[in-house]
Amino acid sequence: MIRLTHDTDRHQAAVPTLRLWQAVFPIALCIGMWFSFCAPTVVQAAAHSNSTAAPPSTLGDENAAAEDDPDPNLVPLDTEDPTTNSSSDLTATTSSVPRAEDLLEMNPAGNSPATARFSDALYPPAELAQTPDSSRNGTDQTEHAIYNVPIVMDPSVQAHIHYFNTSIRGRFEQWLLRLSRYQPLVETIFTEFQLPSDLVYLSLVESGFNPYAYSRAKATGPWQFMKGTAKVYGLRVDTYVDERRDPIKSTVAAARYLRDLYDLFGAWPLAMAAYNAGEGKVMRALHKARVESFSEISKTRLIRRETKEYVPRFMAATIIARNPDRYGFTQESVEPHQFDEAIITRPIHFRAISHATGIPYEELRLLNPELRRDATPPGDETYHLKVPVGTKTKVEHLLDQIPTYKFPPIPAKAQFVSADSSRWYKVRTGDTLGKVSKRFGVPLKTLKTKNSLSSPTIRPGDFLVISR
Repeated sequence: MIRLTHDTDRHQAAVPTLRLWQAVFPIALCIGMWFSFCAPTVVQAAAHSNSTAAPPSTLGDENAAAEDDPDPNLVPLDTEDPTTNSSSDLTATTSSVPRAEDLLEMNPAGNSPATARFSDALYPPAELAQTPDSSRNGTDQTEHAIYNVPIVMDPSVQAHIHYFNTSIRGRFEQWLLRLSRYQPLVETIFTEFQLPSDLVYLSLVESGFNPYAYSRAKATGPWQFMKGTAKVYGLRVDTYVDERRDPIKSTVAAARYLRDLYDLFGAWPLAMAAYNAGEGKVMRALHKARVESFSEISKTRLIRRETKEYVPRFMAATIIARNPDRYGFTQESVEPHQFDEAIITRPIHFRAISHATGIPYEELRLLNPELRRDATPPGDETYHLKVPVGTKTKVEHLLDQIPTYKFPPIPAKAQFVSADSSRWYKVRTGDTLGKVSKRFGVPLKTLKTKNSLSSPTIRPGDFLVISR
């Protein structure tokens, strides 16, 4: 007869453990259910804190640093984002934002927020330009905006509506007020380029139409142009003038760029995503994912979170801007952007003009945000200075009484320290001795000799003597 003492003992030892698990299981289940409801809040808080981390530093051409560096007139661009419930970039998740009908204060639509389109909440369809609903009276029709760019109500758009309408309501109201000054001008330019007028609200999410806004990536102006793209589209960017800040010239450049992007992608959501991320990144994302729409690539990891949020942010801003009364935003009347142009043939400062003519200094700055040092640039035979309407003759008549402005010397660039006939260069990531030799036209052998190098290895942060 075979004894099963060992197995029996082990079974008896396991009984208390099993009973303990039976007691713990209901508690664990309750904790799990609690965590499933509360975890989105924790995830949102963590995502928001991570989004504020500084990006990697941008490396620019050292010969152009003075042209692109922020000057005292600029103000940092707001980079706050609404917190969204997104645990993965690969798959869509259920949103915890309020229902679309609650945000819009309308009768409930039959669809859930995750699948509802804006046309389900507003009476007119919201995909492209449509005709008003003839069954509604004229006054009621005017309360419902008709959009000429695709607008879709999804959880991300709802989150941004809620964010603009609550978290930064005061700031968004300032954006709307500032834009109203330039909106007729922008819409006129967009009409000339056959662009949808609702694209004017892209400037809200770019800068709040602040000519002096700049980003950490050195994008500047109401349309947030990078220096390279600005020059491609004909904008002047140098030590004294930055036309990325000029409301008219930068809008013309933005119109040309947006038209080119639409001709390339054939859809406004993709064109806007490319405006944010660059056409190359969006095109590569479409090819790698083998898809054709923004909504499809936004479900992948092939584009950044910033770009994924960019198009919904524009849609939310457009919805509010086209329905300000519905969201309780005041619509104060402001004077449109109008001016005369005085011909200036030498450098003169705003304060000197103000002293001689009585034109407020701040008004000259408001009309001429492209002038980086509050003075007309040296070296230009003529410069068209914008002055308040009706003051052109007075300014030109008093020009002889306004002294010529002498610009202070431009500060030396931080990367180089002059010492006799030599310069010091700080090695950056990606530099090799061969690249430095080619960049400054100094023979490789001379670089090694001057810096007492026995090998071509250099490290970021090292200083090299640049001398022939």
